[in-house]
Amino acid sequence: MIQLEGVSEQKLVRNTTWLSIFTSTSTLICCALPALLVALGAGATLASLIGAVPQLVWVSEHKTAVFIIAGLMLAIAGWFQYRARFLPCPADPALAAACTRQRKVSQVIYAVSVVIYLIGGFFAFLAPLIF
Repeated sequence: MIQLEGVSEQKLVRNTTWLSIFTSTSTLICCALPALLVALGAGATLASLIGAVPQLVWVSEHKTAVFIIAGLMLAIAGWFQYRARFLPCPADPALAAACTRQRKVSQVIYAVSVVIYLIGGFFAFLAPLIF
C-alpha cells in the first residue's frame, strides 16, 4: 500500500470520495432544489429556506465556482478511485473482505456523486436555456 505522508492511499480514496459527494451535493442545493421547490409550487417554502439559510443565495450567485470546485473534486476522487483498483488488499480473509467491501462502497458513493453533479449541472446551466 502506498503511504502519502502517513496517510494510506485507501484512506485518501475514502476521504476524497466523501468530499466529492459533499461538493456535488452543494450543486444540488444551489440549483436543483430551488427549481424543484418552485416547480412544485412551494415558493413560500423556498423563501423560508433562504430566510433560514441565507448562505444559499451566495452559493447560487457563485454557481460557476461551485461547479468548477465540485468538478475538480470529482476528478480527483475519480483518479484516486482508478488508482485504488490496483492496490492489494490484506492477506487476512476478514480484512480482504472489508477491503473489497470498502472499494465497492467507495465506487457507489462516487457514482452517486457524479449523478448528483450532473443533475445539478442540468438545472444550473441547461434548464434555463431549455425552459
